[in-house]
Amino acid sequence: MTENVIVGKTDKTEARLWQNSKKVILALQHLIAMFGATVLVPILTGFDPSVALFSAGLGTLIFHLCTKGKVPVFLGSSFAFIPVILTVKEMYNGDLAYAQGGMVVAGLIYIFLSFLIRKIGVENIQKYLAPQVVGPMIIVIGMNLIPVAFGNARENLLVAGITLGIALLVNFKGKGIFKQLSILIAVTAGYIVSFKMGITDTSVVKEAAIFAVPAFRLPKFDIGAITIIAPVVLAVFMEHLGDITTNGQVVGQNFIEDPGLNRTLLGDGLATTIAALIGGPANTTYGENTGVLAITKNYDPSVLRLAAVFAIVLGFVSKIGVFLSTIPTPVMGGISLMLFSMISLIGVKTIKANKVEFNWKNIIVMGTILILGLGSGIIENKFGITIGIPINDTVKISGLSFAAIVGIILNAVLNRREKSN
Repeated sequence: MTENVIVGKTDKTEARLWQNSKKVILALQHLIAMFGATVLVPILTGFDPSVALFSAGLGTLIFHLCTKGKVPVFLGSSFAFIPVILTVKEMYNGDLAYAQGGMVVAGLIYIFLSFLIRKIGVENIQKYLAPQVVGPMIIVIGMNLIPVAFGNARENLLVAGITLGIALLVNFKGKGIFKQLSILIAVTAGYIVSFKMGITDTSVVKEAAIFAVPAFRLPKFDIGAITIIAPVVLAVFMEHLGDITTNGQVVGQNFIEDPGLNRTLLGDGLATTIAALIGGPANTTYGENTGVLAITKNYDPSVLRLAAVFAIVLGFVSKIGVFLSTIPTPVMGGISLMLFSMISLIGVKTIKANKVEFNWKNIIVMGTILILGLGSGIIENKFGITIGIPINDTVKISGLSFAAIVGIILNAVLNRREKSN
């Protein structure tokens, strides 16, 4: 009897250890997925990459706290703020502290919007998010990211192709934990191939310090910087809505309703405000990690929180951060092609699963969102026609944000009779 009890306890201990090990490995996949984009923003703008990693991890934990730990989302550095950060940087002789001040206010506006939505009622907003609107929005999110992934992949199409091929092979033919680790396996294989080809430079890892304190810095406030940066919130609000909707479609839950759009906005706003207060760029929800969820089919939010802890630690352990930065661009390009394609496929599945009727009204709504979301940049470059809503000299609502606004309004007008019934 005693032996059976001991064996039972041993089995439970081993099972617990296996589950914990599995979480660690899955969290590392999420860390790899967010790393490149999160450190690229500070590299392009002049912020400290270590602070960006620290604030991304901290912001993710804050977001999970605000959303009751229900939404499996990772927050990383926002690309939407890059143009206005560079504008302010030039205005104030390279002093990024003024850009921080503008982002603090931008985060506070997000927080204000979250309280406003709570007062209005999430259900009053949700009724405008019909599947013929949400589906195309998700497709646009993925399709707009694919050119970025391809741009990285074409630096070495052979390496990118090998990485992508292994990821697809493991994802479609693998089983159990092996299938869930398709991204990590593919990136590792791509890294080894790159090393053998002489593409990867590991000498910088040896030269890097083991520990280093990130260059934290307080913000400075000036009305000029605030008026340039703060309005970006209006441009990225619809992107937040699209990201949370996409994440919910992947997981199979309605996060706009529970825990509520007001809570996700609150988490995003607090994450951006705190990041800017300590010297980091604004945060936003990451499509890369939603793509990881779609591939692994593991939706445990605690895995994302563990990845956030790793990001915080990474902010202080510079040697590991430098090692991750040596992952060749075509390797990340190859894996990103799969991640972003999965997001677009989720949009198609959303339309199909909700049995959207392809009548002339819905076709107009979906076609408008796709054309404005995917084609506005091409139209502007080709014909010089500006498509969007200008907010100030630097910021305008365009692309997905503009397409989503037009699509929601158009659907409300064309399908108002169905809504009233």
